[in-house]
Amino acid sequence: MINNRSLLIVGGLAAVAWLASNTLYVVDETERAVKLRFGEVIEENIQPGLHAKVPIAQTIRKFDTRLLTLDTDTSRYLTLEQKAVIVDSYVKWQVINPTRYYEATAGDELMAIRLIQPRVDESLRNEFGRLNLQEIIAERRDDLMTGPTAELDELMREELGVAIRDIRIKRIDLPEDVSAAVFERMRSEREREAREWRAQGQEEAERIRANADRRRQVLLAQANERSETLRGEGDAQAAAIFSEAYGQDQEFFSFWRSLEAYRESFADDGNLMVLEPNSDFFRYLRNPEPKGSDSDSE
Repeated sequence: MINNRSLLIVGGLAAVAWLASNTLYVVDETERAVKLRFGEVIEENIQPGLHAKVPIAQTIRKFDTRLLTLDTDTSRYLTLEQKAVIVDSYVKWQVINPTRYYEATAGDELMAIRLIQPRVDESLRNEFGRLNLQEIIAERRDDLMTGPTAELDELMREELGVAIRDIRIKRIDLPEDVSAAVFERMRSEREREAREWRAQGQEEAERIRANADRRRQVLLAQANERSETLRGEGDAQAAAIFSEAYGQDQEFFSFWRSLEAYRESFADDGNLMVLEPNSDFFRYLRNPEPKGSDSDSE
């Protein structure tokens, strides 16, 4: 009886464990789930946490709602002027409607990728087809993908229940037959820009040089005017000092001027002067006494 009772307890515990494992389920923080009854969705978008279901009759399908990456195949697109570019891109997508996603793909991620990739290819083909090669090269890649991302996101939300968060261009290459022409055009553009910058620099240099010359002329004129003013003031002061000195002792001043005249006249050995002996020029040589003295009067 003890053995039978033990078997019953073990069997009961096993039944309880099986019932619990088939009744309770946990949805992880990174997941969303739908509840199915014989393949039909009866509860949508089950949030993270502990939940219950009816064993056997009901099943649970969980879907990863984290941001997923689709690395698309390298594709060849034609630009507006019918020039080929080789584009390598990737897509960031996320499940936002578990019910729609399950109905469209049966919860198969590979099926979802097979449905998303042609749409991405078509959207990029249309985008590159409306731009010329110069615009594709010149524009920022983030701005280039804004339109296709918004367009594809709206379409995929409705068709697959997924959101297209971003489309990014990893690389844009040119076929060999196009590269040479493009590089030549780029070189020509850079040379043209260089000539424009040089011309602008030359023009600016001429303007600065002209301003500097004009400023130089103004400064020289101001300096000459100032020097003439100072020279005039100096001459006036010298004349005033000279006049004042002459007024203090006119006889000494005449004597000193005569000595200066003698020194300048006889500075060289070959100087020759023809004067009358009684000329006033030799007055101080004949009589060094000043005018009005006693000796002169005698």
